[in-house]
Amino acid sequence: MDLSKPQLLLKRVVNVKAIVTSLWKEEVQQQLQAQINQLDQQLQQLDVQGQRAITEIQKQSLQPPGPQTLQQIENIQVQVNQKKSELLEQKNQSLQNLQQVQFLELDQEVNQFQMESFFRTEPGDNLISKMQVEIVLRDGIVEEIRGDI
Repeated sequence: MDLSKPQLLLKRVVNVKAIVTSLWKEEVQQQLQAQINQLDQQLQQLDVQGQRAITEIQKQSLQPPGPQTLQQIENIQVQVNQKKSELLEQKNQSLQNLQQVQFLELDQEVNQFQMESFFRTEPGDNLISKMQVEIVLRDGIVEEIRGDI
């Protein structure tokens, strides 16, 4: 690097890819199954909490319940159903991801995540090629860095 040239420190997004191995598939499937199990637990807790809140309101209200009490109960049910819908959507996405992972072929490359890195640029550099950097992992170990570092 010629220190007489002006330089600039920039930030870029780096794609991190994984090479599919049997170990990688197993780990990802375990992570997805753990997410699914956690979502199932959250759904059960949500049902219990919602029912508990409704029971508490019913205990504290007059019998038969007035319109304000019925509105409170309905609001709780709406909130519970909205949260349930979100959790079920997440669970469905995790189940779809689990199914997709099972069909991946060994040695195939898949996008795993993105991260940011900094790089120096100076006059004469090809900015486009410096922005296109990827890291390839095999079982968590960097196998290759692609692009203009």
